[in-house]
Amino acid sequence: MVSAVEQLAKNANWGALAKATELKKRLLFVLGALLVYRLGTYIPIPGIDPVVWQEIFTQRGGGILDMFNMFAGGSLSRMTIFALSIMPYISAAIIMQMATAMSPKLEALKKEGESGRVKINQYTRYFTVLLATVQAYGLAVGLEGMQGSGGSAVIDPGMFFRLSTVITIVGGTIFLMWLGEQITQRGVGNGISLIIFAGIIAELPRAFASTLELGRTGQFNFLMLLAIFVMVVAVILFIVFMERAQRRVLVQYPKRQVGNRMTAGEQNFLPLKMNTAGVIPPIFASALLLLPMTIIGFTGAEGGDFTATLARFLQHGEPVYMLLYGSLIVFFCFFYTAIVFNPQDNADNLKRYGGFIPGIRPGTATADYLDYVLTRITTVGALYLAFICLLPEFLLAQYSLPFYFGGTSLLIVVTVTLDTVSQIHSHLIAHQYEGLIKKAKLRGTGRRGR
Repeated sequence: MVSAVEQLAKNANWGALAKATELKKRLLFVLGALLVYRLGTYIPIPGIDPVVWQEIFTQRGGGILDMFNMFAGGSLSRMTIFALSIMPYISAAIIMQMATAMSPKLEALKKEGESGRVKINQYTRYFTVLLATVQAYGLAVGLEGMQGSGGSAVIDPGMFFRLSTVITIVGGTIFLMWLGEQITQRGVGNGISLIIFAGIIAELPRAFASTLELGRTGQFNFLMLLAIFVMVVAVILFIVFMERAQRRVLVQYPKRQVGNRMTAGEQNFLPLKMNTAGVIPPIFASALLLLPMTIIGFTGAEGGDFTATLARFLQHGEPVYMLLYGSLIVFFCFFYTAIVFNPQDNADNLKRYGGFIPGIRPGTATADYLDYVLTRITTVGALYLAFICLLPEFLLAQYSLPFYFGGTSLLIVVTVTLDTVSQIHSHLIAHQYEGLIKKAKLRGTGRRGR
């Protein structure tokens, strides 16, 4: 039986957007914020020779650097103020979430509600500044040691360049962190995800053109190009199907007496998404791979035999890279799902309101059952994410396709799009409810007047 909310969602049409003034303001704010972000990806760091740097990046591109450049929306290839993008913040959030799960003090702080969440967010911001400072300084030192055919990548190396680079890049990262929070609060969707989404989307036309160029030069024939684009479409359809898949656990509510009336028992569903963690595991896994390799990717062989060997192993298509990437994705699927969904809390809430799962005793037995179901579907979700992210890695290594056609980028684009559209629908439904309430009040006032 379709609920009232689902019926409203089906009847919601985009024509209602013209009447939803608040939603229009939110969407305009998101577009303006993303435009500011894209403008920042073209503001270069002072003291860099752009011609020499472009030559160096082209020579050393591939693997970790291309992945970092994808998340940065092309900022790294242009060496702009957003070169580190939002990745230090994501790394800090990972570490803070893991620390919260392991530290009793942080766990108690999290349970304090809104005040605890604000404090944890503040700790995350401080840690972001620390990580961004370390990475920015390593980036500045690495840039000073880079040489191209036209000379050094840095026009005037020295402590002043290092200091100015650290201040510029850390300032850019902090600005993106603030901008993402503003988008979340005053816009629609998750701000951090939308920033990464905007960077990927902005670079897709260039990736499309470079793929066609490979066909023009004869590296790919027409059938191979057609197969590539069919594969991309198939991957997108598969992602949409899996992201919308859910396991509905039947919940029964007993009969209740309301006043002099006895209401019939109700049946409802507890929806458990196949991929509860969403796009978080690939982003977290990528961030952890990027964190120790930020400097190694720039120094290459100049960093010694160990760093050169490690950088070689972490190239696309290498077994070590694929094993680490897949393992981290699976780990963060279970880790993040355990954070966002607590079977014991859900079982207690069902028991508090008189709900129960048919055939399962309330309380601990319900929590065990929910944990059993969630573990099974999370296993499928983790394997799905690992497959989506690793299959294109093999194709990229074999055919040198642009990284923007990889599974991680497509997953982020599709997932963020679905989440944003879902939130827009929620705003439209809320607007329709407000309209119905206002009409009901006007009718009631008119009847009293008569």
